[in-house]
Amino acid sequence: MKFKKFFLMLLITLIIIPTNALAYSDKLIVGGQNIGIEVKTKGILVVGLYKINNELIADSSGLKPGDYIVKVNNNKVESISDFTKEINNDDDKLNVNIQYIRNGKTYNSVLKLVNFDNEYKTGIYVKDTINGIGTLTFVDPETKKFGALGHEIIDKNTNSILNIDDGSIYYSYITGINKSVNGTPGEKEATVDQNKTYGVIDENTTKGIFGTYTSDLDDSNLYEVSKPNEVKTGLASIYTVLDGEVLQSYTINIDSINLKDSTKNIIFTITDDQLLEKTGGIVQGMSGSPIIQDGKIVGAVTHVIVNDCTKGYGILITNMLEEAEN
Repeated sequence: MKFKKFFLMLLITLIIIPTNALAYSDKLIVGGQNIGIEVKTKGILVVGLYKINNELIADSSGLKPGDYIVKVNNNKVESISDFTKEINNDDDKLNVNIQYIRNGKTYNSVLKLVNFDNEYKTGIYVKDTINGIGTLTFVDPETKKFGALGHEIIDKNTNSILNIDDGSIYYSYITGINKSVNGTPGEKEATVDQNKTYGVIDENTTKGIFGTYTSDLDDSNLYEVSKPNEVKTGLASIYTVLDGEVLQSYTINIDSINLKDSTKNIIFTITDDQLLEKTGGIVQGMSGSPIIQDGKIVGAVTHVIVNDCTKGYGILITNMLEEAEN
């Protein structure tokens, strides 16, 4: 599975300090490595409704795709197994009290059940975990905070940003590339080894996923952080993995810069013949690939422009770093 963003796709002691002081380091460990990603939802995510005996029985509960069920019969549920256990332990078996969250507001309702083929059916499709791949952007050598993707993880069923409890990033190995063609972005194919954990995720925001890097740090790849006004149009490069775990640099051209937007700051064009031959342009799974210019990290790849897969958007690295501090 690859994470997608549509209309554009692709690709966490009181001290008084000045309000403009920033805690991130002047130099970062630059990423580019492919990573496996697993996030756990904060509650049980409703992704759809289904009919039983030609009836949408969940309609009466008021539940909609995108809601998060957090309690059943006043007991907290954090996983599908918790959810199932509470239903099976219910004395009534035909009606259970639920509490759910929609757009930050809490609601209480009753979910009807139907005994169908000796099983109690809820009439709702749910999930508690989402897996995918992406690219590590940076690790701060001082704080061990990391950033990746450069955009949010969304649930493709509800097309909404995923409300996460926690998650992890893992070692990943690229096994193939489905090339992009204009109108149809391609994707990286990869295997993920969940026995090799790189870090824990605690934030999923419009500027990326963030957390704490828990694996050994290699600070031999330190790059100075570029200030927003230092980024300019012209030659730059991206770091990413297209084969196995081989990290390579590929040339791009920064076409324009928008310092006012919070996420879509850079428009660029892939100019590297090797990358174009291998991928056809930007592919899903490339999100988070760091952008380097004049020996400094300036941003990260975030989206492909679908009607011209050689072009894409990037976010300024300072926007990611400021988000990581929150």
